Amino acid sequence: MDDEYDCIVLGTGLTECILSGLLSVEGQKVLHMDRNDYYGGECASLNLEQLYSHFGEKEKPPESLGKPRSYNVDLVPKFLMADGTLVKILLFTDVTRYLEFKSVEGSYVYRKEKKDGKIYKVPASTSEVVSSSLMGMFEKKRFKDFLTFVLEFDEKDPKTWKGIEPKKTTTAELLSKYKFDDSTKDFLGHALALYHDESWSGTFATETIARVKLYGESLAHYGKSPYLYPLYGLGDLPQAFARLSAIYGGTYMLNKPIEEIVYDSNGQVCGVKSEGKIAKTKNVIGDPSYFPSKVKKVGQIVRCICILSHPIQGSNDAASCQIIIPQNQVGRKHDIYISCVSFAHNVAPKGKYIVLVSTQVEGKDPKSELQAGINLLGNIDKSFYSIHDLYEPANDAAKERVFISKSYDASSHFASIAQDVVRIYKQYTGRDLDLTKPKKKVEEQE
Repeated sequence: MDDEYDCIVLGTGLTECILSGLLSVEGQKVLHMDRNDYYGGECASLNLEQLYSHFGEKEKPPESLGKPRSYNVDLVPKFLMADGTLVKILLFTDVTRYLEFKSVEGSYVYRKEKKDGKIYKVPASTSEVVSSSLMGMFEKKRFKDFLTFVLEFDEKDPKTWKGIEPKKTTTAELLSKYKFDDSTKDFLGHALALYHDESWSGTFATETIARVKLYGESLAHYGKSPYLYPLYGLGDLPQAFARLSAIYGGTYMLNKPIEEIVYDSNGQVCGVKSEGKIAKTKNVIGDPSYFPSKVKKVGQIVRCICILSHPIQGSNDAASCQIIIPQNQVGRKHDIYISCVSFAHNVAPKGKYIVLVSTQVEGKDPKSELQAGINLLGNIDKSFYSIHDLYEPANDAAKERVFISKSYDASSHFASIAQDVVRIYKQYTGRDLDLTKPKKKVEEQE
């Protein structure tokens, strides 16, 4: 370890592994270390016995849950948008050769009714818009007109603007032109544009248009939903990028305690100390747990992992799905997210479903804040609750050359993680991540 590196990466979470792989592909000498003896960090995948141990359960898993090794339970399960940034990175780096993906069967949105709430399938085609009970007849016409406008919109072609000004018009002003009711606005903003809270109405209309267009383009790939999920869970994703880094010369060290981040007299990082030895570097990337004095707490996330013996009611017996509960529908400030995977993705025994319910904490009883989501699940075989602090970097990255990732949010998709990768890459290199340049295929390096 007594050597000098272009960059040292701390932690093997997905964000860190992606960046390690990208930098290695560009020819940088990378050392990647983790205090744990496994890959994945917060987004690790565990079998059932490991899951029980992770949550401090004293008893062993009951036989009724099936073979423990038939489970691959993601601690932070998230879906990939088929045409999103993360998938583009996977294709660009050729990491897809190590992984196999399967489409998620459906995307649903929750709407509060007079007595109880109900989930509705997010329309996946024009015909589904027509047949959907999510909207009334006139609302469907307005919604179809809006989708046509979005798909034809080109910021470089004023003929497609139809009265909006890209640098001025807000999302609220755009939607007012279509006279959508509040429920449609909720569905559009949270289930299609994937905003987390109500601040989206003040964003530029072009951002919302881009988000809805991404949803539509991702949907066009598979038809059922815009989401993908890897067979055997997300655990192989960090390892796939770790392998990519290793092929391009990266060095990996697990089970390495990090004793000190070393800085020079000007406050710039110059090394990382582990087991009494210092590896020299002028750049460090890592997750918040390695830099407690250089991050700020911005909130908390509450999650509940549930094991079921049945599909979620109202999901058309889907073996996998996403459900978004817009915050307005349940009197909250943040959305509640539900992701469901099962034996169909080889993450559980036949007939078992793994569901995660998550949201950002708003009050003093985090567990109760998930109840609107838990109520949709029916009988639950076993549940595991956890609360996690949310951190963001608070250091001067440009001066210190220390680049810290953000904690994983409550959402059930990878949009925020992909954005964080792009952010850190630009901070580190000084340029935007270009996924159009041709790269050597991985097999050419092996």
